[in-house]
Amino acid sequence: MIPAYSVEQIRAAEAVALQDVHDDSVMRRASYEIAMAVLDRVRPVVGATVVLLVGPGNNGGDALYAGATLRRRQMAVTAVLLDAARAHAGALAALRRAGGRVLEASDPSLEVVLAGADVVIDGLLGLAGRPPMRPGVLRLVEKANAARGLKVAVDLPTGIDPDSGRAEVAFRADVTVTFGGLKTALLIADAFAGAVVVADLGFEPLGAQTFSLTDLDVRAMLPDPGRAGDKFSGGVPGIVAGSRQYPGAAILSVGGAVNTRPGMVRYAGPQAQAVVSRWPEVVAADEPEGAGPVQAWVAGPGMGTDTESGARLRAVMESDVPVLVDADGLTLLAGRRSLLEDRRGRPTLLTPHDREFARLFPDLDLSDRLGSVRAAAAASGATVLLKGHRTLIADPGGRVAVNTTGSSWLATAGSGDVLSGIIGSLLAGGLTAWEAAAAGAHLHGRAGERAAADRAPGATALWDRIRVPGF
Repeated sequence: MIPAYSVEQIRAAEAVALQDVHDDSVMRRASYEIAMAVLDRVRPVVGATVVLLVGPGNNGGDALYAGATLRRRQMAVTAVLLDAARAHAGALAALRRAGGRVLEASDPSLEVVLAGADVVIDGLLGLAGRPPMRPGVLRLVEKANAARGLKVAVDLPTGIDPDSGRAEVAFRADVTVTFGGLKTALLIADAFAGAVVVADLGFEPLGAQTFSLTDLDVRAMLPDPGRAGDKFSGGVPGIVAGSRQYPGAAILSVGGAVNTRPGMVRYAGPQAQAVVSRWPEVVAADEPEGAGPVQAWVAGPGMGTDTESGARLRAVMESDVPVLVDADGLTLLAGRRSLLEDRRGRPTLLTPHDREFARLFPDLDLSDRLGSVRAAAAASGATVLLKGHRTLIADPGGRVAVNTTGSSWLATAGSGDVLSGIIGSLLAGGLTAWEAAAAGAHLHGRAGERAAADRAPGATALWDRIRVPGF
């Protein structure tokens, strides 16, 4: 897994590393990585124009030293100083010695300079910044975003909260060069971060609580029943989904489960006949009590919120196996919180989108999605998967997975039903709620990417595109 770190964790590791090292030597190493990110992406080098946006902290110093390196490569470099009196003195002197030009942010020629830049490097705030930005910084960022050149952020694009990833307006980087370790914000605010380069400056943070899974991680997680396995040892998920109003939800959710290749899938609900017609391998019943033994339950997709649906949800929640609750099941839970409270100590997974999350946890502010999903998991005792462009999965202990796979192709009716079936199969196969949710979101995202590549519309297109990474 790829770890991501908070500002506190990064700064603690940085402080230890700098005890025996002069600050400028680390800054020069950082600046070299920035310069290389530019040189790798800009052709021709000679005569290319670079504008540095320079703040008063170390990020500004990094940008100035990088500018000096680029100037020595025959680029035309202009530094725009946010506060000339607080710019890093040594780095500013190095740029001037290399022949760089210096302007103040109030200079009337700034818009023309930015408009003609081949490269804009953001060294304004970095980890010191918290939204909202001060007016002077905001004006600089907006002018930089309007420029046509390659945009490079130093450590973190200005305007992004470094821990939560929250941003209203921020520098929109094509590439971010970050130091010492991946920041959590860069996983979440990827629309502003662009491609991320993690530069090693000789220190390693500790204590990561936020992670991103790779294909290899997911492949290693997936259950293997072994050569002697049978249809029961491969995991048996039970699906409670669908209603007269939403019959397709049952078929979609069961399809997600079947195509994740468990040993068997059981279905319980009013769409038993329709499910078996589409998936004849499924064992179906009208109610959970008559479905037979399962290793995990999925309840909620399109199941409705009437009295019968509430009774089915109660039967599932009172079982001792892991339970995933989605969609209508979450709406029912919002009015029956005791069902969730009574499951403390038993594996439970909630998979809301933003509106469902707000109904379940009305006191939490989703402007900080990372903080909110952590707080929801801690308060409920359940693992919480918060759907979105960056789906977040938090366990009650505070560990979070940020899913980085997927495509806008997944923004289609029924996509979440398929996701529930995928995760239900993984739960039944023996993965923990956090593992099943993180791995399931990853597989679902990869399926969406394949559907987008094939121009295959609709949630049913995901079924045949659920694959074990590497195969």
